[in-house]
Amino acid sequence: MLKTALAGLSGVANKLAIAANIAGTLTVLALVAILNIDVVARGIFNAPIKGTYEIVQLSVVFIVFLQLADVVRVDRLTRSDGFLNLLHNRRPKLTANLRRIINAVSAIFMFLIAYIMFPEFLHMWDTQDFFGIPGLFTAPWWPIKLVIASGCALSSLIFVLKVITAQDRPKLVRAPEHDETSK
Repeated sequence: MLKTALAGLSGVANKLAIAANIAGTLTVLALVAILNIDVVARGIFNAPIKGTYEIVQLSVVFIVFLQLADVVRVDRLTRSDGFLNLLHNRRPKLTANLRRIINAVSAIFMFLIAYIMFPEFLHMWDTQDFFGIPGLFTAPWWPIKLVIASGCALSSLIFVLKVITAQDRPKLVRAPEHDETSK
């Protein structure tokens, strides 16, 4: 029963991470379109889009935290695991335990970020604080805080699931440097 519950929770977390990654990718595409339109508007019409700078700031945070959980899910989070890869051949159980410890510490840090950001989200929701230049371009703070809190919470959940299910060894993909069949 516990395995079924974990599999179900893992499936939901994976689907949420993939959906968030898609939203992050769409944000990248929107940002590219906005920047290109701004460049053309500046060059041809001498009339840049108002708030481009603020939109870029907002978008970068959105992109990072929307794609974070999926990066964790597929084991592509930037970290130095060369030592663990070398140790794996000699001491696979020790390596597996070290990976679980690293994932547990990562889950704790992600949870702490989410824990800190959620009250900030609630505060920004209540006060309707904004950033930008009034009269030119403004945007509310709360979506940024919500994306940071939810992205970190989902990443923490995925790390916890990795610790519980002992998913510890990502498959390494190696590309051949040359065609060995031609010799």
